[in-house]
Amino acid sequence: MSMFEDIPVDVGVIYEGERIRKEDMQVEFGGSKKEDKFELVRVKKPEEVEDGKITIIGSDINGMAEGSTHPFGIVIEVAGKQLEPELEGVIERRIHEYSNFIEGFMHLNQRYDIWMRLSKKSFQKGLNSFQYIGKVLQRLFKSELPIIEKIQITFITEPAKVKELHTEALNIYEARDARARGLKDEDVDKFYGCTLCQSFAPTHVCVITPQRYSNCGSISWFDGRASARVDPKGPVFEIDKGEILDAVKGEFSGVNEIVRKKSLGEITKVCLYTAFGYPLTSCGCFEGVAFYIPEVDGIGVVNRGFKEVTVNGLPFSTIADSTAGGRQVDGFHGISIEYMRSSKFLKADGGWNRVVWMPASMKERVRDFIPRDIVDKIATEDEASTLDELKGFLKAQNHPVVERWREAPIGAEAKLEAEAAQAEEATQTMPIATVSTLPITAGGYKIILKDAKIFAKKVIIIAIKDEKQEKR
Repeated sequence: MSMFEDIPVDVGVIYEGERIRKEDMQVEFGGSKKEDKFELVRVKKPEEVEDGKITIIGSDINGMAEGSTHPFGIVIEVAGKQLEPELEGVIERRIHEYSNFIEGFMHLNQRYDIWMRLSKKSFQKGLNSFQYIGKVLQRLFKSELPIIEKIQITFITEPAKVKELHTEALNIYEARDARARGLKDEDVDKFYGCTLCQSFAPTHVCVITPQRYSNCGSISWFDGRASARVDPKGPVFEIDKGEILDAVKGEFSGVNEIVRKKSLGEITKVCLYTAFGYPLTSCGCFEGVAFYIPEVDGIGVVNRGFKEVTVNGLPFSTIADSTAGGRQVDGFHGISIEYMRSSKFLKADGGWNRVVWMPASMKERVRDFIPRDIVDKIATEDEASTLDELKGFLKAQNHPVVERWREAPIGAEAKLEAEAAQAEEATQTMPIATVSTLPITAGGYKIILKDAKIFAKKVIIIAIKDEKQEKR
């Protein structure tokens, strides 16, 4: 007898990586359209948890209009003799994995960035209530993590309640992150790896160190250690650092070995503290992206929640597509917000002295960790929305990167051109278009691209005259 016999859709690892397009969507939760969304796990005393209880605050799925988008929160409370608050982040990250076991239910990202969709097909099969999703999650958590003895789940769609609990969740995330600060990469002989996102990015292997959180921002070095201990066969595992091959770039023999093994030979070398050469691969769940701006020889950073276009004219979605999928792309590098608070942040590239632009909201989140002599010299969308404006701002503020321009005369111009060429070469392997529908009109011709990713060095469109017309 299947443990999911009473669930109207199939449940299994086969559905991991399933994407639900907008036209196939019954309803969605969170995502870029909704500011308030979160997922949170709390460890409680046994007497505070009613095992198997599922609560819904707000509208259930069957009361939502087709095609609608809703604010969303999920709170999972667990209890068990071996459970400690330090395991909350570990358990929380499994929401992503277990939700994607459900046929026709897509879960992306983590913490305050979650985005979920339910397909029309699964809704028509009867997956029309959070009760079913809650039952699946409860059974998977208790089956896969036996240290969980009791579990209750609350789904929240009531906008006011989601907003209230969203603020509370942000404070809890920050408190967790603060506890993990202080330990340095040099203080440990083991790092941790995570392959939780390989269903979406088959060659991605996240490397988690004391000074480099997982790209998704939800797993610290302490979380990795706890996860590997409670679930040794799970997606989080130990990495022996091995020999230090490059202390500045952050290259370790043990990391290279495990990444090569876990990526099935696709990735052979990784440098943890740089966006160039052999940067850490990116999944798609990253909180932000560092991107090279060759026009100023600097680095921009953008977070997932930024809805405008960046200073180089590209939105987050396009920049994210340039690095997602488990690839190494020079100048495009998925990162977590917490990594930006680390002294290892892009250390080999100049660190904060190389950062020239970022959204104002993102800057405020990490302001206390930016060196005082540079913080006001980094532009935001308020100071620069174009590359020309950025150049002017950097010159006026005497940003350290301007020194790189001044050093150019004899050899640096060639160096700048080399780095720009390196980034250009990287962009030649990234999609020139990644869209659900993109109409292009030129010279009387209309081309419509649907659900397409196009990789090309050059696109040439030639009008061919009708042979009959030529004969006339």
